[in-house]
Amino acid sequence: MAGNKRGPATPDLTARKRIVMTTPRVLSFAVMLVVFATEWTVYPLPTGASDKPKLMNTCLITNDVKRLVEFYEPVLALKAKKTGEDYAEFPTGVGVLAIFSKDTQERYIPGSAEAAKNRSVVLQFRVSDPDQEYGRLQGLVKSWVKPPTTQPWGTRSIYFRDPDGNLVDFYAPIKDQ
Repeated sequence: MAGNKRGPATPDLTARKRIVMTTPRVLSFAVMLVVFATEWTVYPLPTGASDKPKLMNTCLITNDVKRLVEFYEPVLALKAKKTGEDYAEFPTGVGVLAIFSKDTQERYIPGSAEAAKNRSVVLQFRVSDPDQEYGRLQGLVKSWVKPPTTQPWGTRSIYFRDPDGNLVDFYAPIKDQ
């Protein structure tokens, strides 16, 4: 690098060019190797797309928005952001848990959802201490599925159901011992 009295150092353009393997390049190279070695099919993103899809929101369709909001506010220790009586959301820092009225959903997208019929999705929230949360939630949660338990996949979890029957998991990775 050649110095410049009036500004930062500027690159020496006569120097031999080197290939710099930055993290994105290394990851792209690694993905290419995996695809080649495993014969996976990689589908191209639409023209102009710079990212893969990211799950940002989960929306619970309910018959009673107020009841779920009153449940999740103390459970998540967050105040819901509401837009009228038919929608509320809880920004969690990573994604948003939204609560939406069944009647309004039906008006906008007829036949698309049934309230309180979920038996196939788990709402998972990472917390610092599931055992402490278990104690804190005793007066709020009416339907416990599993008390604090160390799971074989390396987390400590508590499982419970919200008033609509949705399964909720508060978990923390087990710290190395």
